[in-house]
Amino acid sequence: MQNFWAELIGTMILIIMGDGVVANVVLRKTKGNNAGWIVITTGWALAVTLGVYAVGRISGAHLNPAVTIAVASVNSDWSQVPMYIAAQMLGAFIGAVIVYLSYLPHWKETADQGSKLAVFCTGPAVRSPIANLITEFVGTWVLVFGTTAIAANFATENGPIGNTEMAEAFSTGLAPLLVGVTVFSIGLSLGGPTGYAINPARDLGPRIAHAVLPIPGKGGSDWEYAWIPVVGPILGGIAGAFTFQWANGMWQ
Repeated sequence: MQNFWAELIGTMILIIMGDGVVANVVLRKTKGNNAGWIVITTGWALAVTLGVYAVGRISGAHLNPAVTIAVASVNSDWSQVPMYIAAQMLGAFIGAVIVYLSYLPHWKETADQGSKLAVFCTGPAVRSPIANLITEFVGTWVLVFGTTAIAANFATENGPIGNTEMAEAFSTGLAPLLVGVTVFSIGLSLGGPTGYAINPARDLGPRIAHAVLPIPGKGGSDWEYAWIPVVGPILGGIAGAFTFQWANGMWQ
């Protein structure tokens, strides 16, 4: 249960700060209204950094079903996958509810339904399912390849990177900050087409919150698109993990 609570709390922190920065930028009459994309990408990078620092030493700070599935795929250990994903989804949902409460007066002040939805989940700049899927695949490939490389550099043992090695790598020092830098880079370079979900829980948990919360004038939750930020990151994460394993084997 220790890992369950770590993943729940870490993902909750991720969403509070990540969805929170989006709310600050897109909702009307906030201090950060219209601050722009660079503020959003910076806020998300710092959200990831804080989440990893908070629980990395306990669970390895996956905070992302795509990471959990990728690690399990490489290590052939699926025993903790359901627990990790359940914690991540619940943490993401709770985090989204907290953001809703934090910006409570601003939902009525914001007329645009798309802006309200954007606080909770991603959507495409140009709706093209195959292209959007590719973007999410590539972004998550970079995320998993990059974070696995960071963990490998900080872990003391060579070999496959599992939960224990990630917990070791992300317990102290600069490794969690470098994960945040990786997410910052992904947002700046690849975030434009889809809003870079790169995390099924980050998108689906808050999307469910959007659907059930009493947000004034909120509109639909765009369930037609919702499969893309789930399937794309899972496939990209698996590919990123196996690519790193192949590359690491070639380098040794």
